[in-house]
Amino acid sequence: MLYLSTRGHADRKHFCDILLEGLAPDGGLYLPERYPQISDAELTALRTAYHTQGYAELAFRILSLYIDDIPPADLKRLCEKTYTAEVFGTGEIVPLRHLEDGLWIEALSNGPTLAFKDMAMQLLGNLFEYELARRGEQLNILGATSGDTGSAAEYAMRGKQGVRVFMTSPHGRMSPFQQAQMFSLQDANIHNLAIEGVFDDCQDIVKAVSNDHAFKAQYKIGTVNSINWARLLAQVVYYFAGYIQATETNGQKVSFTVPSGNFGNICAGHVARQMGLPIDRLIVATNENDVLDEFFRTGAYRVRGAADTHETSSPSMDISKASNFERFVFDLLGRNAERTRELFAEGVAKQGFFDLGSDPVFRDARAKYGFESGKSTHADRLATIRDTYERFGQIIDTHTADGVKVAREHRGDPAVPVIVLETALPIKFAETIQEALGRAPERPARFEGIEQLPKRLQVLAADAEQVKAYIAAHCD
Repeated sequence: MLYLSTRGHADRKHFCDILLEGLAPDGGLYLPERYPQISDAELTALRTAYHTQGYAELAFRILSLYIDDIPPADLKRLCEKTYTAEVFGTGEIVPLRHLEDGLWIEALSNGPTLAFKDMAMQLLGNLFEYELARRGEQLNILGATSGDTGSAAEYAMRGKQGVRVFMTSPHGRMSPFQQAQMFSLQDANIHNLAIEGVFDDCQDIVKAVSNDHAFKAQYKIGTVNSINWARLLAQVVYYFAGYIQATETNGQKVSFTVPSGNFGNICAGHVARQMGLPIDRLIVATNENDVLDEFFRTGAYRVRGAADTHETSSPSMDISKASNFERFVFDLLGRNAERTRELFAEGVAKQGFFDLGSDPVFRDARAKYGFESGKSTHADRLATIRDTYERFGQIIDTHTADGVKVAREHRGDPAVPVIVLETALPIKFAETIQEALGRAPERPARFEGIEQLPKRLQVLAADAEQVKAYIAAHCD
């Protein structure tokens, strides 16, 4: 299996090369040359493997379709090392919870940092350590987080041989719990850089540094954001697991509703659907930062500046430039790399928008690829959290509440279950839960008093040169 850039670079690379590289040399994102197709018999085999051997076996079988430069025995061992009951709190790893008729929640937040990002990041940490040891190299990971990616990456990479993490985050814009999870880590290989700006500024810095090819080569810069294909690939697995749990036969379909700001989580669903997983619809749920909802309603993709990026009570989606969106647009355009490059390297980078509303391909977003979308606000969030607790006794976090609200608006065929992908445990957003319910959510014992722990961070301006200087100073 070889990988290509969405912007047409001539190189074709193997999985382990793009694992360590992140962005392609032309600024594009990597995708496989083709999506492996799952036959009915193969889906049945995956169903049996999941029920008899568990999530790690399912992960191994799906990852094997995309990874041919890691020996199968090693890949299997890495999956078994990653997806354990000890790490994820349950042998089921991603159990489904029934909420109401036709509506389920897939629990993705049982990992070390209580967020769905652990599902991919724990594997990524083990893959990095394995491949760096095999090559005898080191890697400096530069990332951007709006809340959960940072802590998931740092907990996955802390103590890993050959890896340093430089994680940027918008200064003061994460929840107190999220900040404490990251900034309280004292590991020598973890560096937290609080950027004076919004998440999009952090993401722009990561891309700017990655596009400085001389600096990237000198300091061995890699990424853990979902621009890294390996992370998105790991997320494909739980779409299969959710589908298998919600169905009894391969003739049944399901839909997924995904709270999404950066389009990484739902892009994994797009990949699963392209592989042949019987997904009816992929429903994007946004908060007040509704760039993606606007696109799927109108065809216009219009990024917002920092002043127009709202600070909300579902802060992990306070994003106005969805970096993974380019992967889907590449497929939507029939894998036309030149046109994709024009839209993103010219239209978005220079004008801040593009509009496909009058292009015939825009209809394919729904008709061919199954995408729909909806929006949720703070008032919606509070109402959904309150209703879900009062009627079903379940407390859900703010982002999952956005997903539930939008899922209810897009029910569709009652014979097709809708699965909402859980974003995080409610404790990460305790202030809003308190506002909605008049009580605090449960806090795992290991996180008692985390907000009072000493914090280790560096505040920097939203300037790629300052970030590069910091990395250089801490790599010598």
